[in-house]
Amino acid sequence: MNNWPQLSSASPYQTAVAIKTELIGGNSREAMNGLRELIEALARSEKRALKSQLVRLMLHIIKWKSQPERRSRSWLASIEDAREEIADIQEETPSLDDDVIRGLWDKAFAMAKRNAQAEMHKRTHITALSWPEVFEEEYEDSSEASPRTIPLKHD
Repeated sequence: MNNWPQLSSASPYQTAVAIKTELIGGNSREAMNGLRELIEALARSEKRALKSQLVRLMLHIIKWKSQPERRSRSWLASIEDAREEIADIQEETPSLDDDVIRGLWDKAFAMAKRNAQAEMHKRTHITALSWPEVFEEEYEDSSEASPRTIPLKHD
């Protein structure tokens, strides 16, 4: 009998191999247990990826709003990229919808604020970010002669 939670956390590939072995051996009940654990482990992994991108997105928005004199194209690129990554994760895993993001919001904001303050070497005046600020607001690079607006989408 396999330790499915431990195996699925350590290696999705090895879990799939063990499930196959159980199926070949006629142990469909054990294979189903393994499959259930594998699916849960993959869902946790995708949720962690979503949270990571949300933290990255919020961090760069906090820095953008807190340090207008230090705004850069790389911050714009990070904002755009994180939004696109979040949209991709949601497209690939529809169960990670906007309600899941709202459930992660407060913890992600706290992490983003703490990380932004560490990167900026100063405290920020930002106490919260709204959904429109994170997913709808267009940020511009004012350092260019003709500002490049980054249209960012979120469905």
